[in-house]
Amino acid sequence: MTEGLPKNMGENAERLLSAALAAGVLVVATDRDMRASRNLNGRGLLRRNPQDGCIWYPTDMAYRLSGVERPAGMELVDHHGAAVAIHAANHAPASEIVPIGMAGGGVDILTVSPPCVGFTVPATRAAPDAESSELVDSIKTARALLNAGDVRAALLLSAGAYEQAKAAVNYAGKVKASRELIDKARQMQAEALKIESMCYVAMADTVDEAQSTGRIAGKGRPKNVSNANIFTMEEVGIDRLQLHKARKLRDVVRKQPDFVDRVIAARLEAGLDPSRRSLSHAIGTRSAPAEDKGDQLYQTPIEAMRTLLALESFSATVKEPAVGKGAIMRPLEEAGYEVMIADLVDRGVATRHGELQQVGDFLLSVAGGSAGVDIVTNPPYGELANSFPAHALREHKPRKMALLLNWNFAAGFDDPNRVFVMDENPPSRVYLFTRRLPMMHRDGWDGPEASSQMNTAWFVWERNEDGSYGDGFPRIIRVDWKAYENVTPLLPGAGGNVAPMTFKPKPDEFARETPRKTLDERLDEERDRALDWVRGQASFDIGTFRRGVAVRGAVAGALIADFEADGLIVADGDGVWKAVAQ
Repeated sequence: MTEGLPKNMGENAERLLSAALAAGVLVVATDRDMRASRNLNGRGLLRRNPQDGCIWYPTDMAYRLSGVERPAGMELVDHHGAAVAIHAANHAPASEIVPIGMAGGGVDILTVSPPCVGFTVPATRAAPDAESSELVDSIKTARALLNAGDVRAALLLSAGAYEQAKAAVNYAGKVKASRELIDKARQMQAEALKIESMCYVAMADTVDEAQSTGRIAGKGRPKNVSNANIFTMEEVGIDRLQLHKARKLRDVVRKQPDFVDRVIAARLEAGLDPSRRSLSHAIGTRSAPAEDKGDQLYQTPIEAMRTLLALESFSATVKEPAVGKGAIMRPLEEAGYEVMIADLVDRGVATRHGELQQVGDFLLSVAGGSAGVDIVTNPPYGELANSFPAHALREHKPRKMALLLNWNFAAGFDDPNRVFVMDENPPSRVYLFTRRLPMMHRDGWDGPEASSQMNTAWFVWERNEDGSYGDGFPRIIRVDWKAYENVTPLLPGAGGNVAPMTFKPKPDEFARETPRKTLDERLDEERDRALDWVRGQASFDIGTFRRGVAVRGAVAGALIADFEADGLIVADGDGVWKAVAQ
């Protein structure tokens, strides 16, 4: 398509001009794209809409040099304030759209037999009033072209539709359009991206097949077949960088047929744009399909635990309901904690005392007598990411809970469980890792060790006296795990947390401004005063005990247990005690 166009426009300018020629118009929403559009305007290839400086049209020169026929019946349509112009040819059925052929020899090597590489292109989930939208029609036409085997024409049209939908999302955000309108535009962007991705997968397969049979020149072999049958990469319409990216995507899709759908669905669920960049980013993480993930055992890096235990103290006994192989349990035990362990899968993991893990689905668990015990875990992600923490707060009601989560967990609004744990019962603190943690590879992974592509954070919930969690907005604390590689953990049972910046300028040394007492020291210190208070009460529960004696929850629980063991108090109902007459 760009054979007659200038060769030094730049990749971004080529992309924008291709989109404009395919769609008949370009809506620019970023400063970078605006600069490229002005450059194209200076070359006489784009002209600006006199009423809206964000809208550009291909010029007669652009159509003439590219060899693309100017579409008839151009019309400007305003959808809820987002100016989107799409040429009338998008309304035509696929049979009426002239596919863009190949130069040289009259052979179009980018025509493949349907269905394309085993894909079925998903139907567009159109908005209630979207049947009349030119953008929807563009996507439908691109889908029809792809299913008919005209990959190149489908790629041009889907790329233009993607740019239009992306611009509409940006424009709608600028004018503060309704959430419904933005979501509709994102959905159109998602559908266009799916078709475009499938086109690239098909192109990678077709180019590889053509190179293997000598119908396209390989690098450094321009004369390997007769001139009548050979094609260069420029004639194909895909440069080597694009081909490299297409092959990477193709290789991932061969192993994970639902890869593109999963990545895009995750972006939409998080309330984010389904962008090309996010797809490339996901390829870098080598995201695994659900059947490969299995029970989702991704062992927690020790760097995460060192940081948490240096900044947060928990009750002397802690629950770990997704123990895996013990990556969280072991550092907890080394720091002096007793750990109650369980997991969906029986891996035979045992505590330092030889107590074997419990086996069961945490979502079906009942707290019983262990309600209120602190929880520290790295919960499964995917479809359990919302329900797992919500069940922990609703059923187990921990005094404190620390979960290692994707930073994106802070966003999202559709899932009621996400709303429950982030809005109705928000965390008190979030420790955001400024340096990404080492990659958490799936258990049993024997492939190359990739670098981490995920931003993670410890989300810490702390229960209030009335049983709720959080107090307004959580405090966001940025931490670098490298700063805590040699830091001594806080003592178990002390409760509370420390500010993350209390280092002294000596290497490998960390000092606290005030020494922290052990739990036994606190018990000895508070015992007589607490017993005097107990003997003055008709009955009490742990809440009134904590307020009356003014001690932390861990100390209160230990004092009550001590008094009960010595026969100084007896249970007087569920969670209520009374003093024994002396």
